[in-house]
This record gives sequence, structure tokens and C-alpha cells, in this order.
Amino acid sequence: MAESDSASGLRAGFRGLTTRGRSFLAAGLTAVVCAYLLDQDALLRVGVLLAALPLAAVAVVANTRYRVASGRRLSPRRAVASQEARVHLRLDNVSRVPTGLLLLEDKVPYVLGPRPRFVLDRVEPRGNREVSYRVRSDLRGRYPLGPLQLRLSDPFGMCEVTRAFTASDVLTVVPQVQALPWVRLTGEWLGQGESHSRTLALAGDDDVILREYRPGDDLRRVHWRSTAKYGELMVRREEQPQKARATVLLDTREIGHRGSGPASSFEWAVSCAASVTAHLLERGYQTQLLTDTGLAVPGPGAGGRNSAPDTSGLILDALAVADLSDGGTLSRAEEPLRTGGEGLLVAVLGELDDTQTARLGRLRNRTGGAIAFLLDTGTWAGLRMLAPNTGGDAFRARVRQLREAGWTVIPVSAGDSLPDLWRAVEGVRTTAPNRQEAGA
Repeated sequence: MAESDSASGLRAGFRGLTTRGRSFLAAGLTAVVCAYLLDQDALLRVGVLLAALPLAAVAVVANTRYRVASGRRLSPRRAVASQEARVHLRLDNVSRVPTGLLLLEDKVPYVLGPRPRFVLDRVEPRGNREVSYRVRSDLRGRYPLGPLQLRLSDPFGMCEVTRAFTASDVLTVVPQVQALPWVRLTGEWLGQGESHSRTLALAGDDDVILREYRPGDDLRRVHWRSTAKYGELMVRREEQPQKARATVLLDTREIGHRGSGPASSFEWAVSCAASVTAHLLERGYQTQLLTDTGLAVPGPGAGGRNSAPDTSGLILDALAVADLSDGGTLSRAEEPLRTGGEGLLVAVLGELDDTQTARLGRLRNRTGGAIAFLLDTGTWAGLRMLAPNTGGDAFRARVRQLREAGWTVIPVSAGDSLPDLWRAVEGVRTTAPNRQEAGA
């Protein structure tokens, strides 16, 4: 086994000969041949010396066995698009001998910048070195970092061998999140106020949740009517405040968006969904992200177990890798909305046709409140640059149709400020008459 390792090390050493090492070896062999042909002993000694230098470097580098360990730390692990993140590298010499010249190179995708390279002259036994570099991406996504490569070189630069660690990390670049102003939302319910009063008024004595009496329970919570009925002490459970629910619907259909790159309507929609989600979570909503593909984050089984930071992280991770879909309709998102019960619905929509607009109008009956950011995608395509805020006749018709169905519609053009649009939500009123929820 040792002989095999030695042979493989020598092969790697010969493959790692630098341009200088190959030049010395070629010059030495040439000098040896000329010395033999010309019968020149002095030239032979020079040729042997020139050829021996790179061969000795190969032997030294091939038999170098440093025991080093590496670590990588990202700060932060979730970076925002167009903002820098710092990567910290740590190299530990766990052997009892000092290292020689080490060259470190971390493998990073080209969108994050050039590959960082560092030169470490000497690391003492049991010592360590820390270096760091910065990365930045204008494009959201998940980018692998590593593995870290360690280059061993001889003092003369004749031979250089690369050895790689196996560990790697992932940097998640999330869309930009803008702070939104606090406005009153249609259908808002936070466990208090008028909606809460109506709920309590409809709840009778039979709706009380009971359990058996346990030592230490407050006697003021004893439910005497149920105690008489069951023949043992029954107490009311602690009231659990109901949490307002919200769904953010993101339209990812490729046919519904225009433009390309960070300036496209789809990237604006993704950033809008991230900002609205973060704002609703901050306000205490149990929030879920839903796309036209039927993807729901967090999933249907998550319920209320996830805390707001956990939910925000899951949604931002999903939006970091969100991509355009090849779907033509929003039908796969309709079933989760129909079965999700009442709650606030915020939809970020691309270009719609008559059929999609009508189906969205019917979904309004299933929600406590519905807000639609309807993107005038023609402004992203540069079709109406002279009057970007006017929209076409078809676009105005979609806005009117959704408002008549009870939606709070905010028209969006390229260059609009999301905080200003969100502030306008409170001032927009629908034109639909009051009506009861349609039956199942």
C-alpha cells in the first residue's frame, strides 16, 4: 500500500512540474545529450545539475505529508442580492512539524467574483491561520463555495501539487426585502376588534374546550355545567389566541412576465413577494408562500409550529431559487386557496387573460381580504415608455374586472416604488357590493 501511495505521489509530482521546472529538466537533458555527443565532461556536470533540481523538487513535494484541517464560516449565511458577504477560512496545522509555503485557493462560482488566492509562508506546529474574502452577487440563488484547494510548492518553484479538501458550503443569495409602511389591511384580524367580537358572539357555551380538573388548576376556571353533566370536575382550557393567516401568491408563469435579468418584471415580483411576506410575519400573520405551480412554503403540514424567523427563512430560501415556470394558468394554486379557509390573500400577478381574471375573481369569495399587485408587464418590455403609468386598454380592463370582483387592485409599472404602492393599499376601495361567502 505504501509503494502504491509513493508511486501515485511521484506521478502527481511530475504532473505538477511548473513551467520553470519543465524548462530546467529539458535544458538539463539537452545538456547531457550534447555532452555525450561532444564528449564534454563539464557540460555533462551542468546538465546533470539542471536536471536534478526539478527531479529533487518532485521528490520533496511528492513526499510532503502535512496534516492540516480547514474550516469555512459565512457571514451572513443568507446574503441579500447586491450586498456583500464575507467568507472566513481557517487553516489548522495539526501535525508536529511546521509547514512550508502553502497556496490556498477557494473555488467559487464566477458570478460571485474571481477565485480568492492566499499565500501562507509558514504555519507552526499546532498553529493556525485565518484569512477572509468578500463575495457579491446581483443575482439571487444558491451558490456552492469550495472545496478549498491547497497547493504545495518547493522553495524554487519547480513543482506545485494541488490537494483539495472535501468540505464545501452553500451561500444563499435572497431577493431584496424592502421595509413596508404599516397600513390597515382589508379583512385584517388580529384576535381583537370588531371581527373578534363577532366571533365571540357566535361562540356559545357548547363551544368551550374542556378537560379534566388537575391539582393546581384555578377554581375560577371550573365549568360547573359540564361538571354536573359528567360527574367530575371539568375546567376550561387556557384560551389560545387565534392567529391571523395570510397567503402570498406569486405568479411565476413565463408567459406572464417580460424583461430579462435583475430588471425584469419577474424579479420585481419576487422581491415584492419577499417584502410582503416579511412585513406580514412582522405583523403576526401566519404566512404562507404559494406559487402557480402549487408549491407551498411552509408546507401544508407545518401548521403553526414554525416561528416567524423559521418561516421567514424557509420562504426566503424558496424565493432565492424561484424560477419561471412553463405553466399557462394559475389552476394548480386554486385548490390550496379554496381549501385554505379564510385569511388575507396577497397576489403578485403578471399578465392575465380573460379566463384567468375571471377565475381569480371567483377565488375572492374564499378569502377574508384580497390584494392584487397587477404588473403592467408592457412597461418592463419597453412598449409604453412614453406613458408608463397609463397601461393599455386590456390592462385597465383586468384592473376593473378584479375590482368589481372584490379585489383591492394596485396597478404596477416598471420603476414604481413598492413602499409607495403598499401605502396606497389603504386608500384603494373596491366597487363590489357586500355579499356573503358563496357555499362550497
